[in-house]
Amino acid sequence: MVSLLARLPLPGHREPGDRGAGYPLALAAAATAAVTILGLAGLTLAVVVVQALDPAGGLPVGGSLRVAGQLWLLAGGGGLDLASGPLVLAPLLLTLAVAFGLVRAGRGVARVAEPTGAGAAAAVVAVATAVHVLLAVLLALAVDAPGARADLLRCAAGAAVLALVAAGWGVLRESGLADPLLDRLPGPVRPVSAAVLAGLVAAVGLCCAVVAVALAADTAGYAAVTRSLGGSGAGILGLLALGALLLPNAAAAVLGLASGPGFSIGTATVVSVHGVSLGPVPALPLLAALPDTQAVPLLAFASQAVPALAGLVTGAVLGRRMTDDDGGSVSAGLWGVVAGVLLGVAGGLLVAVAGGSLGDGALASVGAPPVATGLALAVQAGIAAAVAAAVARWRSRD
Repeated sequence: MVSLLARLPLPGHREPGDRGAGYPLALAAAATAAVTILGLAGLTLAVVVVQALDPAGGLPVGGSLRVAGQLWLLAGGGGLDLASGPLVLAPLLLTLAVAFGLVRAGRGVARVAEPTGAGAAAAVVAVATAVHVLLAVLLALAVDAPGARADLLRCAAGAAVLALVAAGWGVLRESGLADPLLDRLPGPVRPVSAAVLAGLVAAVGLCCAVVAVALAADTAGYAAVTRSLGGSGAGILGLLALGALLLPNAAAAVLGLASGPGFSIGTATVVSVHGVSLGPVPALPLLAALPDTQAVPLLAFASQAVPALAGLVTGAVLGRRMTDDDGGSVSAGLWGVVAGVLLGVAGGLLVAVAGGSLGDGALASVGAPPVATGLALAVQAGIAAAVAAAVARWRSRD
């Protein structure tokens, strides 16, 4: 995408050797805009296909575009003011797709335009962020409807944070400006970073497996909710797609359950190993994974192994990546504690992003508590990571 844009006659683009100072900024603006345009086009096409399967005709193309735009805003950290209250819940799978596109755009601009110095790279990131925020605000104004008002401030703030992190990381990684910064930091920073990422991926993967097992154990409940919402092909496919978009959110809630604090869906539904309280929940088939009774299910107790397993993965990756200059087994164990604590921080941030609100009153708070989940995960994963890192480092030196 970026390589194609690089061939277009952008402002300041005369000759390959004399592109002008504005070329990287123009390319950054074009690449960032392309992410939003292509993403919205693909999302709208998916909604149109789903609506085409509706025997009653479904939404018109304009309505499908509005739904796609609202999903895009929610994925970017925005919010909608509905008649039932504020809707603030980012479908994390779509959020990851948007972030991936922005990272690729940032890397492509840095590869083609080759900004020299930190100032030029910062200017590229600033332009990419500004364009992404501008498009988010324009989209919010375009999809605004009487029954679903877009929260402009939240949409702009969410788009700014997402673009700044994703595009900034892409530019830093491709330009190599991050390497000198990492080299100045003490200790095995690179192995620790890789270990924390591996541990977080392992934790999320295990939590997704817990959700899958819970759904498989209650296929009758899943089918009942699906039938209650309409058995047409459009309804089944739409609910399946919505469940897929929210699967990382469900995994983050399970991470809260596995770490100890549990999670809630409003004030009446709370699930933890200390007890289960069931109340009215939205008619979403994915919520069939919730327990059917007030008794704590065996799967909830089995999920308590997730933090320790994630810590073991973190420690094993750390111990194998450390070199002789980073120290021996004792040093690896100490850095394993650090990696476990950072894994707890990452898990707390994931839980915070995955939670939100589904309206006023009883559904004003959805998800796991971020601080409590992060602290519990840090303690459990830190102990496991310290042991695994020391063992892995000791075995790698033999």
